[in-house]
Amino acid sequence: MKTAVLVDDEQRMLDLLELYLEPHGYTCIKKDSAHDAVLFLKHNHADIVILDVMMPNMDGWEACKRIRSFSAIPIIMLTARNAAEEMVKGLKYGADDYITKPFNEDVLLARIEAVTRRVLQHEVDGVFFKGLKLNESAYEAHYQTKAISLTPKEFSMLSLFLKSPDQVYSRDHLLSTIWGYGTNTEDRTIDSHIRNIREKLRHAGFPADVHLKTIWGVGYKWSSS
Repeated sequence: MKTAVLVDDEQRMLDLLELYLEPHGYTCIKKDSAHDAVLFLKHNHADIVILDVMMPNMDGWEACKRIRSFSAIPIIMLTARNAAEEMVKGLKYGADDYITKPFNEDVLLARIEAVTRRVLQHEVDGVFFKGLKLNESAYEAHYQTKAISLTPKEFSMLSLFLKSPDQVYSRDHLLSTIWGYGTNTEDRTIDSHIRNIREKLRHAGFPADVHLKTIWGVGYKWSSS
């Protein structure tokens, strides 16, 4: 079963979306508050978010930005507004698609299938962690919308950490994995690369010190918490 998070302050719309999606294998989590939806997604897996724009307290645009700060989950914005500038705003905030009300059931399902397929294809070459994104085929790193310039060795090291969070890597292991066996590179080279990675992540706004941890006397690890 796939999980869809439905976010709208109108219960009727939540029920209608659930009616459309459940027969197609979706478990629907209904939220009438954008704030509640963001909190749910921080701690739970889902496959798609259908997000209304016009809601009290926190609108869909702000919710989209917050979700994008920690997740690459597909987001479809759903709204009664159809002005081009409104659509552009949603897409700039990280939405994958934009559908206006009233909508056709088949069109909605086709859009969901398209964005989930596109994201899955992108993730073949990608690594994601709380808004930090690595595209391994292009050797590109971003935090939210900011590009992070990493050397090939820094990129490979960060990719290794992100793929195995909470695993402690000794300096020797990092040297043999990143530089290869028989290298003449010294342990302090690892420390230098770690410093550079932390500095570049900080510069992009990512909380590097929270996640890239030094394990004294052993090496380094990427903390997932």
